[in-house]
Amino acid sequence: MKGIAGFYYVHVEDKGVYECKAKGIFRKEGIKPLVGDDVELDVLDEAEMLGNIRRILPRKSALVRPAVANVDQALILFAIVKPNPNFNLLDRFLIRMERQELPTIVCFNKEDIATPAEKEALKKAYETCGYQVLFISVQENKGVDEVRKLLARKTTTLAGPSGVGKSSLINLLSPETQMETGEISQKIERGRHTTRHSEIIALGEGTYIMDTPGFTSLDISEITKEELGGYYPEFRDYEPYCKFRGCAHIGEPACRVKEAVEEGAISRVRYENYKVLYQELKEIRKYR
Repeated sequence: MKGIAGFYYVHVEDKGVYECKAKGIFRKEGIKPLVGDDVELDVLDEAEMLGNIRRILPRKSALVRPAVANVDQALILFAIVKPNPNFNLLDRFLIRMERQELPTIVCFNKEDIATPAEKEALKKAYETCGYQVLFISVQENKGVDEVRKLLARKTTTLAGPSGVGKSSLINLLSPETQMETGEISQKIERGRHTTRHSEIIALGEGTYIMDTPGFTSLDISEITKEELGGYYPEFRDYEPYCKFRGCAHIGEPACRVKEAVEEGAISRVRYENYKVLYQELKEIRKYR
């Protein structure tokens, strides 16, 4: 259910939660239990609910950031305003989820203080990529029922930067949980980190949400610049019509992807982020 400072909290049906350590063999093999893992444990003290994790069962999925296992989908939460969304950070997260073939819902909070134009721009940018886009207001409890329906009978990892309302959303979805919430720093318009570890929370029968720590950066250096375009779903319909095979969609002539950007069929914000990330990955490879 969660792991803190080398202790792992394992829920056993009809018994409760055991506080466990992981056997040394995991360290030797470079394996670490993840929130969401199914495990086998040895009970050391039934009265005190203490145990040892002896085996991690096969995972159907495993993410690195956030570090969770056995999830069905991701819900990425950003604010529309206050703080304004960091689109480069959002795209980095979507690239990671594309790489791991994990369905992702893009959710924007604070619609109660956003303009219709701000919402429309976000919807156009991300729905054209094939992502489901939701607008909610945690403050006014609007759109939360729709989120609840999308989470039903699935295990979902909830992720996003600090200060966008993740803990407040969980408090609405699971009132008995009452996660600690943090204020926005007025100086830099960023939230204080309130979630310090990943934790799985039961919302109903077969329905779980994993709350994960907020992030302000996300490394994608494990992929190459040549791979990058493959993680932009909106490029796929246009790439076959580029003049050059293996087109990078940067400086080549007769690039159908660039034409689609000019036509408004592909989000310019997304495309500009693609160029920034492409250059970043190019520089990384140069100095390795």
